[in-house]
Amino acid sequence: MGDIIHRILDVITGMGYWGILLGLAVEVIPSEIVLAYAGYLVYQGDINLVEAIVFGLIGCLIQQVILYAVGLYGGRAFVDRYGKYLHIKTKHVDMTERWFQKYGAGVVFTSRFIPVVRQAISIPAGIAKMNMGKFLLFSGLASIPWAILFVSLGKTLGENWENINEKAAPYTQPILLIALGLLVAYILVKVLTRKKKVQG
Repeated sequence: MGDIIHRILDVITGMGYWGILLGLAVEVIPSEIVLAYAGYLVYQGDINLVEAIVFGLIGCLIQQVILYAVGLYGGRAFVDRYGKYLHIKTKHVDMTERWFQKYGAGVVFTSRFIPVVRQAISIPAGIAKMNMGKFLLFSGLASIPWAILFVSLGKTLGENWENINEKAAPYTQPILLIALGLLVAYILVKVLTRKKKVQG
């Protein structure tokens, strides 16, 4: 892992729980790394496991609210112009926007487990003015296992926390497959429901 990332992590975690929250809200570096490093700090005894997970969850939610606000107030034009600075690719926004428009709010939950689109889905949710309570509920339910997994793995790995991507693969791959299965099932239900309404 590069020296720059280490320096950023040192600054973030030097602020304690609030640094973890800030690091995830802004996500200058991937959330998995911040959460795993938080787990390493738990291993060292610097912070508490439960509070690390809670602050990690809040940080993840703040990031999604920021992206939701980008969609709500900036619209598609803002995303097309400045999305690259948010590490959001236009093609991913295109894809998630189509999903959201076609299948509704439920894709916010299932998309959270898919690495390529888990941030991008918040933007079309904002553009569509999705109910904030429902948005936070779906985002939170999906973010809880993510925060628990990576903080816990970081704690378990201890000094070897930098191997998080390798060690997390056996856990994240089944989660991804389950999420894709849920997404397909959700889409099928929406399609069948729509057909019944048309036929009725």
